[in-house]
Amino acid sequence: MENKLKELRREYNLTQEELARALGVTRQTIIAIENNKYDPTLRLAFKISNFFKRPVEDIFKI
Repeated sequence: MENKLKELRREYNLTQEELARALGVTRQTIIAIENNKYDPTLRLAFKISNFFKRPVEDIFKI
């Protein structure tokens, strides 16, 4: 699965740590998602979608 998390995070001028804190996950989780080494749970994908106010489909591509 590919994603636009890194681009969105940079667009919002957030560090990985700041985004992780806002989502209630570790910085390592953000790093793994950004590097396509970890597919987030459905719950986390929706948290990310809600945080950036974008549809899940705009952030994650299969």
